Amino acid sequence: MSVLAPLAPDADAPLARRNPVAKITAAAVVTVGMLLTLDPVTPGVLLVIEVLAFPLSGVRLSTLLRRSWPVAVGVAGLCLANVIAVGGGDVLLDLGPVEITTKGVESAASVALRLLAVTLPGIVVLAATDPMDLADALVQRWHLPARFAYGALAALRLLPLLSADWHLLSRARRARGLDAGWSPWGRLVAFGGLVFAVLVAAVRRGVRLAAAMEARGFGATDVERTVARPQPMRAADWCLIAGAVAAVAIATAVSVAVGSWRPPFA
Repeated sequence: MSVLAPLAPDADAPLARRNPVAKITAAAVVTVGMLLTLDPVTPGVLLVIEVLAFPLSGVRLSTLLRRSWPVAVGVAGLCLANVIAVGGGDVLLDLGPVEITTKGVESAASVALRLLAVTLPGIVVLAATDPMDLADALVQRWHLPARFAYGALAALRLLPLLSADWHLLSRARRARGLDAGWSPWGRLVAFGGLVFAVLVAAVRRGVRLAAAMEARGFGATDVERTVARPQPMRAADWCLIAGAVAAVAIATAVSVAVGSWRPPFA
């Protein structure tokens, strides 16, 4: 559960100083660009651009790799499924009932690169954005209901507590002699029990928080709220969005130039 702990980026990094709405828009541009093609060249070029721009986020690479291992596991599983399930093309390896073909490898590479190109900006944007600034920007710039925006803020603030609950309950179970030891089945059963216990604790905390927020007027809809922390869109914020559009355009242009661009609706 350490993946839920904050990434603690550098607050003075160029990306951390940008408007949260601009960062979300830039990540959405990348996502749309990846949905418009199925080839591996476009996400590959875009992923290279993202890696080159990564130092601007203020997030340490070692920390990012350590916290994002579930993404790597998911990508590896999808790649394996595509290699096994997709047929056609030349046979690269014959394993009896399973044949690894060129189309299967190409499909797996395309899926892996697209997922990485989409998830990397999302993880970095979430890490380089203060939840309070995000809620203020959603209300001021996109005019979302304050009830929704500050509810999302409360949820983001509670995510690190899930990690703390997980470690606390794990230590409590070991202290009571409920440690699974080296048994794989015991570890699986213990994992399910921990997940259920953390879920119960999260639901109880959420109910208490919702009651507290209602008591403080967060659910009121007939009042005009003032702005304590303005979130203006500056020139650098528009440049960030333009940079995302340019990166997607460059990746698409390279793919078209080499003849590999393949839209999903073709």
